[in-house]
Amino acid sequence: MTKSTEPKHTNRLAQEKSPYLLQHAHNPVDWYPWGPEAFEKARAEDKPIFLSIGYSTCHWCHVMERESFEDPQVAALLNEFFVNIKVDREERPDIDSLYMTVCQMLTGRGGWPLTIMMTPDKQPFFAATYIPRSGRFGTSGMLEIIPKIQELWKNQRERLLRVTKELQSALITASDEVSGDELDETILEMTFDGLSSRFDEEQGGFATAPKFPRPHNLTFLLRYWQRAKNARALQMVETTLQKMRSGGIFDHIGLGFHRYSTDSKWLLPHFEKMLYDQALLVIAYAEAYQATRKTGYRETMEETLIYVLRDMRDQEGGFYSAEDADSEGVEGKFYVWSVQEIRKALSQEDADLFIEVFNFTEEGNFVEEATRHRTGTNIPHLVKPLAETATALKMQEKELRKRLERIRLKLYTIREQRIHPHKDDKILTDWNGLMIAALAKAGRILDESKYIDAAKQAVGFILTKLRDKEGRLYHRYREGEAAIPAFLDDYAFLIWGLVELYESTFEAQFLQSALSLNEELVQHFWDSDGGGFYFVADDAEELLVRKKEVYDGAVPSGNSVAMLNLLRLGRITGNPDFEAKAARIGQVFSGTVSQAPVGFTQLMIAVDFAAGPSHEIVIAGDPDSRDTREIVDALRSKFLPRKVVILRPINGETREIEHLAPFIKDYGELDGKTTVYVCADQQCNLPTTDISEMLELLR
Repeated sequence: MTKSTEPKHTNRLAQEKSPYLLQHAHNPVDWYPWGPEAFEKARAEDKPIFLSIGYSTCHWCHVMERESFEDPQVAALLNEFFVNIKVDREERPDIDSLYMTVCQMLTGRGGWPLTIMMTPDKQPFFAATYIPRSGRFGTSGMLEIIPKIQELWKNQRERLLRVTKELQSALITASDEVSGDELDETILEMTFDGLSSRFDEEQGGFATAPKFPRPHNLTFLLRYWQRAKNARALQMVETTLQKMRSGGIFDHIGLGFHRYSTDSKWLLPHFEKMLYDQALLVIAYAEAYQATRKTGYRETMEETLIYVLRDMRDQEGGFYSAEDADSEGVEGKFYVWSVQEIRKALSQEDADLFIEVFNFTEEGNFVEEATRHRTGTNIPHLVKPLAETATALKMQEKELRKRLERIRLKLYTIREQRIHPHKDDKILTDWNGLMIAALAKAGRILDESKYIDAAKQAVGFILTKLRDKEGRLYHRYREGEAAIPAFLDDYAFLIWGLVELYESTFEAQFLQSALSLNEELVQHFWDSDGGGFYFVADDAEELLVRKKEVYDGAVPSGNSVAMLNLLRLGRITGNPDFEAKAARIGQVFSGTVSQAPVGFTQLMIAVDFAAGPSHEIVIAGDPDSRDTREIVDALRSKFLPRKVVILRPINGETREIEHLAPFIKDYGELDGKTTVYVCADQQCNLPTTDISEMLELLR
């Protein structure tokens, strides 16, 4: 008699598209998705809400599910005393952001899984992150907390309602922006000083542990290095990029970056891989290559894109969200190796080489976080540059690299036979916008058409699949369904990608799409009274407060990205209203930002552009001519972050770009040669046909 494979329990999450919600569809907990049905039930039955927020590749979310949400005793208590709601934070960042703020107010910390208990009117009174099934080490567990909350709800509800009122007042106060004077060059120096004081001189990065990549710290420092001619700024960038690429946070077998390092040496990562990290790190390595011309940065950028295009791309061109840290219920199992596995996979000579270069040991080269013991498994990582290793091994570096690549491909093929971590295959507009920007920038810097083509295909996917009949964006696409009205980040990040793609192709359609989306963004998200962009649209679901975000965390904020978008679009089109709105963003948040500017490095990139000197460059010429290509190549070979470039084609196809940027209509060729017009800080120089003269004007 065969054992039934039918699940014992099925709840309403089985009807959802989110991979995270579907992971919980067969819990004994009677989960509801966020929506009217759950809140109406809670009101009708006079029950509080148990809200659990996480995401599909979250290790501790998996732990809490196995420990508590699959436990019959915990599930019975939850079902009896609460109406239970599950939310995917990546689908509903508005809900996540609001209740994460609540958690930080109540507990002083945050993270996922996020646990909130609240009234049927969405007013929170309890917050926590991971909660064990039973109490341990002086901390209460689910079995203790739930009955206590139920007792308070029944007999001392006024105490809970006092908490909700205090929190509501605090949320309103916290959502008030601290405005001040316009941000200027002074704040850039303060940001540099803050990063410099936190810099890990030996290992790179800006903390002890855990260490997150925060690529916008590095792209800001590259701009500060160029602006202030400050060698330390470049040193901080290069040390960090090199140490990350050498460490275990980089997947030396399958390529791409893990989410963050749990230690200070970038050795032991949290093994999940996020699309946004790949995109932002590609941008950082691309700009570092452009600034220094060091091939290691180019190679890392290309390797990361190999991973993204191979493993994270939908067949129609969109990009998936993430890959899990866990496989077979164990974090990192897919990625680690024992010495015996290496010796079995490779010849003795190749195994000896790999074990030495990547620092493997019989007992394992890392200590497991949970047990504080070595596991007998190893994370590939480098402790010295390959050039040094080659010298020590009396080999040519080129030959060493060739052998290691052959070994890598063999180990990759073997690793592919393992049980893979879960892949979250939903397609998010905002994270795709970041990847479009990264591909467009990489393609432009490297003159590599395959990256440009991938960016174009992703744009086509988003603009075709993730817009409604009125042209408004959606946030998420999965299995043929586009859903959830877009947020600020969706618009801002996609506009960023489109602006980069215009400058990489000079195809006016991408600039037109950026301007159309920017118009929608201003119409539905701009605060016409106070300035700045709200995170949700004016017609979005009403939550406790309508927040504005400016903190640049693992992902930059929508306001920071939108500020730079407005500056660039303003310079490209000659529209002063865009620049006025950008200035207002800086001003409305300036009081908050000035208190701790290192938390706002993407905003500082916009301030750097606004402070200048910045350049508008118009190229008038035949796009296919040798003259034009040489001028474009010369511009792209230099790290010139405070510029916009417009091409006015002299071949009869000028109407669309002249409609978008009317001021260029009189810009023509001199003596039949491709001609460059360079303006700096609202002052224009005489046109030139000479590349050296153009570059001198840009200095």
